[in-house]
Amino acid sequence: NREIKTNSLMALDPSAFEVLQPSSFLSFTIPSPCPSLSAALLRVAVLDSPLQLPSSHSAPVVAAILVPKHRENDWLFSTESGQLQLLLSSPGVQRLILIGDEPSNSTDSSTFYRRPSPAETDSQKKLLPILQHLVIALSPKSCFQDQSFEVPFLCYEDNVVSSIVLEKCVGSFVGEMLVEDVEIERDFEGRREFRRRLRFKRMPNLIQTEIRIVPKTNFGSDAMGIGGEVKFCPDVGVLVHVYLVPMVASLALIASCIEERTRLGFKPKALCVGVGGGALVGFLRSPLGFKVVGVERDEEVLRIARTYFGLEDEECVRIHVGDAMEFMEELAYPAGGHKAMNKGSIDACKVVDPKFDVVMVDLDSEDPRGGINAPSLEFIRKSVLLAARSILCEYGILVVNVIPSTKSFYDTLINQFREIFNELYEIDVRNGENFVLIAKVLPTASSVSDSENGFLQKLRVVISRAYMESLRKI
Repeated sequence: NREIKTNSLMALDPSAFEVLQPSSFLSFTIPSPCPSLSAALLRVAVLDSPLQLPSSHSAPVVAAILVPKHRENDWLFSTESGQLQLLLSSPGVQRLILIGDEPSNSTDSSTFYRRPSPAETDSQKKLLPILQHLVIALSPKSCFQDQSFEVPFLCYEDNVVSSIVLEKCVGSFVGEMLVEDVEIERDFEGRREFRRRLRFKRMPNLIQTEIRIVPKTNFGSDAMGIGGEVKFCPDVGVLVHVYLVPMVASLALIASCIEERTRLGFKPKALCVGVGGGALVGFLRSPLGFKVVGVERDEEVLRIARTYFGLEDEECVRIHVGDAMEFMEELAYPAGGHKAMNKGSIDACKVVDPKFDVVMVDLDSEDPRGGINAPSLEFIRKSVLLAARSILCEYGILVVNVIPSTKSFYDTLINQFREIFNELYEIDVRNGENFVLIAKVLPTASSVSDSENGFLQKLRVVISRAYMESLRKI
């Protein structure tokens, strides 16, 4: 992997681009061929897919992306990990070429972003035919079997209108991370929408946590804006992260059992494996009234959660720092567990009642090179799943956010769960990425009718019934 600054493309070794080299990454900076339409310098990155090469009988698929104006400093476009995720999310593409303005070292330009005006977007589009010669020159030699070969430019779009980085910091486990406030496109009723997000540099296109934020004081709609005088605070009473809503909707499966326990004076209990910004922890605590135990490996992530995302330490919320899988195994096997734990983790386990109504898992892969994958491979070890089953009460459920990198990964996951649990259900989040997998310890029956079920009525008030009705037994 190399980065080069050169005054001319001719100064580069052409043989570096003639054949696909799986997982290769090369970036360089050149003068813009049309400075009136861009910055004086352009940064070019050429990435080859780590996945299977095309057959010798077919030409490799090459595509290019013109980095959106003002986004050149975003980790998604300025880091190798972000660019790799763009490549892996472009089906069938074996080489991806990214071209954008050279990232600026200015503090203002790296922290604040506003979507380009239509005039700026039109101006940037005029670069495409000029850059076609460049991207063809950077394509593998085998592409030229087709005399009419051209490289398509893919269009990157998201819903961000403006954003400002509130803080960048480094965690001992997750590495570099940032907190940003963003304004997204208006909702279907035309209202302005503001969010706070946590992202990790190792996988910058994956939003780790997202919550709604509201202005601390009343301002007219036109006066509000990201990066202005208006100060925002977290609204923890609503879930906006797309897969968290169906995760909570899975509680409908055990609503009658929770209601029966509540009538006997017991609060429902949840274990959150992976806390992040704490959106799920806060929502389970209020408005749903759970006692919540959370486990997060990185203490800096928890500091960020408390500072920016409204996570609070209170009587019904206990957060532990450590490896979540070791924590579950220690709860399940307190006489020694499957692994040695540090004294702080063992002491924490001793004060936790080791039976939960639900265990909710939100862990992604630590290695971005294989694309986004959740849960982590470490979680689906048989010993971990047995520990999860052991700490659930007899009607309890294990709820897992799943982002399958391949169909075989999802099939393997389901087969592993079938060996341990009695029943499996799934909810398709319908975003083309996430599924929620739900595993039940035992089938349950209850004499509580839906109309008499106070917990179910509460759940239907705060969660879309569409997800509850889309629960599918598998």
